Amino acid sequence: MICVAMLIGITSLYGQVKPNAWDLFAKTKFESKFNEKLGEYLFYPNFPADLKAMVGKEITIEGYYVPFAPEDGNYIIISKFPMSQCFFCGGGGPESIAEVNFTKQPQKFDVDDLITVKGKLKLNIDNLDHVNFIVDEAILISK
Repeated sequence: MICVAMLIGITSLYGQVKPNAWDLFAKTKFESKFNEKLGEYLFYPNFPADLKAMVGKEITIEGYYVPFAPEDGNYIIISKFPMSQCFFCGGGGPESIAEVNFTKQPQKFDVDDLITVKGKLKLNIDNLDHVNFIVDEAILISK
């Protein structure tokens, strides 16, 4: 009990705890719309105002590496969930993945490496070459 009280006191002394990026992404509502070019239904995001306000600001996000990006690029895909549960293979939705664009060629990662990156948030509504949540100018914080 004392520990919780101390944490609450510390939080009130130093300001609020920053929201988890995945929690912010989860506030996004998706609408299924027919894409004429592809001839199929796709999910299009409706980003909430508090997430739009974060565009261009620095965020830190922790996620699992999933190998769905080209090996020779400066970007990777991370997921809130391990590979077996991610958006591509499991039950996660589009709000559970993010594209990470590194400032320089990233090191090699193994499937399900848990990594933390920091960079500037970018949102994508309709460019099908990218996912909806993008971390630009990213640097690796930990692996």
